Amino acid sequence: MVTLYLTRHGETEWNVEKRMQGWQDSPLTEKGRQDAMRLGKRLEAVDLNAIYTSTSGRALETAQLIRGERLIPIYTAEQLREIHLGDWEGKTHEEIKELDPIAFDHFWNHPHLYTPRRGERFTDVQNRAFAAIEKIVKRHQEGNILVVTHGVVLKTLLARFKNASLRELWDGPYMHGASITIVRADRGMFEVVAEGDVAHLKEVIRR
Repeated sequence: MVTLYLTRHGETEWNVEKRMQGWQDSPLTEKGRQDAMRLGKRLEAVDLNAIYTSTSGRALETAQLIRGERLIPIYTAEQLREIHLGDWEGKTHEEIKELDPIAFDHFWNHPHLYTPRRGERFTDVQNRAFAAIEKIVKRHQEGNILVVTHGVVLKTLLARFKNASLRELWDGPYMHGASITIVRADRGMFEVVAEGDVAHLKEVIRR
C-alpha cells in the first residue's frame, strides 16, 4: 500500500491579488513560505520515500520548504501542473468576469459545463493528473509519498478518488495552500483519509 500526502503550494502574491495563475507563476508570500515550513514540521514524523511536485516554481519551492534538511529525493512532473487557463492567466477574477462572464460562471458554479476558448477543461486536468498518480503508485508500490500540486488538480483528483461527478468539483473542504490531504492507494483502489486538513496552520487563512 502507498500512502499519498497531497498538498497545494503555499500562498502566492497572485493568490492575494485574486489573479488566476494556471501555467503562469508568481512568488510565494511570506505566509506561503511559513505555511509550507509548518507543514514540513507536521510531516517530520512521516518517513517520506519521495516528493513529487508540479514543475511550477511555486510548487517546487513549497516542496523544498516542506523537505527542509531531510534527504528526500524531489521529482518534477509536468502532469501535476495547474489547469491551463489560456487568456485568463494573470487576470483578476473581476477582469475575467467582465471579459468572459458565461465561462467564468460555469467554472465556479457549473464546472461540468466549463469549456474554455483556449486552455483545458476540468476533465483534461483530471485525466493527466490521475495518470501521474498511477505512475507514482506503480513506481513505489509501498511507503509514503508527498505530492505538491495545485488547487484544481487536487479537486479533480479527489473527485476521481471518490468516483464523484465533476458537477460536484467544488464540494467539500476548500484547498488552502499547504493544507494536507491523505489518500491510501492499494491495488487500484483509493481511500481518502483526510481532506484539506489545516490543523497545522496557525494564522487566519485567506480564501
